[in-house]
Amino acid sequence: MRTPWLNKLALVFGPRPPISWLVLCLISVLALITVLGSSSSNAFEAATSTPAPDIYTNYRKLKEQAAVDYLELKSLSGGAGRVKELGLCGKERENFVPCYNVSANTLAGYKDGEEFDRHCELSRVVERCLVRPPKEYKIPLRWPSGRDVIWSGNVKITKDQFLSSGSMTKRMMLLEENQIAFHSDDGSIFDGVKDYSRQIAEMLGLGSDTELIQAGVRTVLDIGCGFGSFGAHLLSLKVMAVCVAAYEATGSQVQMALERGLPAIIGNFVSRQLPYPTLSYDMVHCAQCGIVWDDKDGIFLLEVDRLLRPGGYFALTAPVNKAQGSSLSMKKANMVIPLEKFTDELCWSLLAQQDDTFIWQKTVEANCYKSRKQGAIPLCKGHDLQSYYQPLVSCISGTSSKHWSPIQNRSSGPYLSSAELELHGVQPDDFFEDLQYWRSALKNYWSLLTPLIFSDHPKRPGDEDPLPPFNMVRNVMDMNAHFGGLNYAFLEQKKSVWLMNVVPVGAQNTLPLILEQGFAGVLHDWCEPFPTYSRTYDMLHANGLLSHLSSERCSMMDLLLEMDRILRPEGWVVLSDKMGVIELARMLATQMRWEARVIDLQNGSDQRLLVCQKPFVRK
Repeated sequence: MRTPWLNKLALVFGPRPPISWLVLCLISVLALITVLGSSSSNAFEAATSTPAPDIYTNYRKLKEQAAVDYLELKSLSGGAGRVKELGLCGKERENFVPCYNVSANTLAGYKDGEEFDRHCELSRVVERCLVRPPKEYKIPLRWPSGRDVIWSGNVKITKDQFLSSGSMTKRMMLLEENQIAFHSDDGSIFDGVKDYSRQIAEMLGLGSDTELIQAGVRTVLDIGCGFGSFGAHLLSLKVMAVCVAAYEATGSQVQMALERGLPAIIGNFVSRQLPYPTLSYDMVHCAQCGIVWDDKDGIFLLEVDRLLRPGGYFALTAPVNKAQGSSLSMKKANMVIPLEKFTDELCWSLLAQQDDTFIWQKTVEANCYKSRKQGAIPLCKGHDLQSYYQPLVSCISGTSSKHWSPIQNRSSGPYLSSAELELHGVQPDDFFEDLQYWRSALKNYWSLLTPLIFSDHPKRPGDEDPLPPFNMVRNVMDMNAHFGGLNYAFLEQKKSVWLMNVVPVGAQNTLPLILEQGFAGVLHDWCEPFPTYSRTYDMLHANGLLSHLSSERCSMMDLLLEMDRILRPEGWVVLSDKMGVIELARMLATQMRWEARVIDLQNGSDQRLLVCQKPFVRK
């Protein structure tokens, strides 16, 4: 016999509750688990200490996020629990890059180059859909073959753009049917880059470019990198060269470099700082990068100075018009004199000149700025380590920073010294404990991925059996990098990959530590799209990021859609987080057509791994 309350329910719903009511109950329970799971953890890893949040503000954020998660779960449960897959975007969005809508920026009144800058506030996309690859897209060749030969259908470049490419590195290409090659059979073109690299090393007083690291040059920011041949050569010397170039709708330097498996990111010198802290790079390089350095009262040189470490170098190659004179003295007059006013006030010294190349060195003495003439460029007040697309400043940064240390004084070993770690506010024991964790985690990752690839990898017609994953993966992003321990683990295991170490805005700013180790890295707000082109990464990894998003009022669906955009077809996603958010992510991943598996680490915690693979959708 039914109890009285069951009789009441029967009057409302009938003798059997409808499926929609049961689904609604399930959604409510899952949403509650998500909120409890996210609120039980810190925003980031336990090593990151944060002040106690305002309880009312935190409750409001969690309540808003619960509503977002509820709606996402409700959409998943439509059709009696059947997951509805997202549709594909139109052809016009195949090479879509959010936040770089030039037309919208122009209509909003941006001009003088700012229309090409990053404006995420004008690029809100309402339609949720999956960005599909072009019809001619092919899986990139495996490394290192993919460094020298790419499929022309994978990048957006016209034949006219290819033939009219003007920079030195852009000319180092050969177009052969459906491929673009970056060297000739006899190697003569690539030798031009080697000669150029050796020339720069000689101008620094070195016997060979193999001595760059010993001279303190571990990281190079290559502005307007062409298509990355110079950076590719530096990477072969164990020097981390990161390409940064403005957004281009076609013929993109950044897209081409990433397609070759080289570090690159969209960014330009217009009105905002690049997303790097002060004193980040050992060398800034510009070879015909198109920037007028003495324009706007030298504010672009001030940004270079902000990025350079003490003792770092600014290498500039800019051929002078023959009509202006071809002698060394004329070239020096045409290039140096317009910049001399600014370089003197920046305490830079012209180290060397050879042909069309000039190299300045930043001072190692912070006291130099006190001995300048009255009325010189002022010094910035305060610190600006978290420089996330802030407006360019007309002052000299970093002179009072605790990180002011000449690059020539850096440790020569594979690890930073205890003193260097403590300078970054990190205890050596914490650093090496974190490193040991990632050594073990990386081995577990590969042991999980290898059988998945061999058993599930969609074999393409004419392909041989797939190689182990370390030959199939090149571009890797750690979306919450912390100390950069995963990057170190990859290097120690001699995997042929490079990592973009992303430090989320609002987290402990460990990016100076990451860059100090010679790794590629950047600051980023994951509530916004990442500054890269579609289909540019082979693997995305995130530890604790999903829990962090629940405190930032960001939609998990929007994050996963952005990950799908920048992930190559057949690429991999590895997420580590609390069980509640992992289960939600798994359902959303299924909606995006990813093959998703949750793995219990069986270590007594509620930490779970979500391993996903993006399919190659050809529609």
